[in-house]
Amino acid sequence: MLSSSLSRNVTAAGQPLEAVAYWAKDEVHRLIATPMVATPQETTFPELRPGIKAPAKETILTPRFYTTDFAAMAAMDIRANEEELRAILQEFRADYNRHHFVRDEEFNRSWDHIDGETRRLFIEFLERSCTAEFSGFLLYKELSRKLKDKNPVLAECFALMSRDEARHAGFLNKAMADFGLSLDLGFLTSHRSYTFFAPKFIFYATYLSEKIGYWRYITIYRHLEKHPEHRIYPIFKFFENWCQDENRHGDFFDAILRANPQFLNDWRARLWCRFFLLSVFATMYLNDQQRAKFYAAIGLDARSYDLEVIRKTNWTAGRVFPVILNVDHPQFEALMDACAAHHLQIVRIGEGAGPLWWKRLRQLPHALAIVWYLVRLYLMRPVDMEAQRGTVY
Repeated sequence: MLSSSLSRNVTAAGQPLEAVAYWAKDEVHRLIATPMVATPQETTFPELRPGIKAPAKETILTPRFYTTDFAAMAAMDIRANEEELRAILQEFRADYNRHHFVRDEEFNRSWDHIDGETRRLFIEFLERSCTAEFSGFLLYKELSRKLKDKNPVLAECFALMSRDEARHAGFLNKAMADFGLSLDLGFLTSHRSYTFFAPKFIFYATYLSEKIGYWRYITIYRHLEKHPEHRIYPIFKFFENWCQDENRHGDFFDAILRANPQFLNDWRARLWCRFFLLSVFATMYLNDQQRAKFYAAIGLDARSYDLEVIRKTNWTAGRVFPVILNVDHPQFEALMDACAAHHLQIVRIGEGAGPLWWKRLRQLPHALAIVWYLVRLYLMRPVDMEAQRGTVY
């Protein structure tokens, strides 16, 4: 299938945007709808030892582990917004979800009826979520330790956020165990590669990660509240309170950015804000379109869900970022769809037969097409939020 359609798919990058949009949506639906040959790999994963799943291979789209310049973080001056940060610290201390993450009797049953590809995709969803939460725990815990004697307000905030992230990761890991697998989080700690980000990039990335996490969880929760017949597993009923942890964490990073206006008020900040917005949105979109059947299993259309989350996260970011993406631009959805279609082709080629060098060669035009479309998305004129401050809608 791939070899017969490769030439028409690759050349789409050079077509007028209207043709690209039509091709991309058709290609995404075609690839998602293509029945996959049933294999044992659909429901089994490599294991480190019995019951312990080997971590997913690290790629540009998998959750990352971060480190930073701890000395620069400790020396940060927060006096410009210290009152708000202390108020957020009081909220963290209140620990509203102290008794929320308690498994009830609904978990105490067999989940073997969730099988085949749906089971595989659900385990992947739990693993990615657990890894992302655990990544936050490691970063926040190390920050709390490094800042303890030099910036006690920030240190305690990070310590309490690490508490929340550990709670989330543990809850997700227990959910994985219901499907016969779990992660060795200690192994992850010592074997994952760590990406260094300067403090301001940590703030951009974690702010958006927390806020998009909020919108992802609350959107799923509200959908399943209206359609309980699609709640295939009880973890989803925890998402309403859970997402408030994400929201409070995002508010903390919002306050940090406001305390350091140098991260927001020059031309470089505008470029970086656009870069991180696009990076976060594109990562989510490509991941979710690849796993659209998981969202279909809970009654959601992955594309519509992602676009709703993108719009809400983008607008939320506009409360602190000087610019946001113009997600209502007539070309935005078409270019995102084109990226997703080419990414699905890369995935299918990688899963197919043939020597690695031949797969890489066939994947290269699709990777270049994605880069080209992302550049076009980045270069779209952004929405200037500074010009809209104080506007009443």
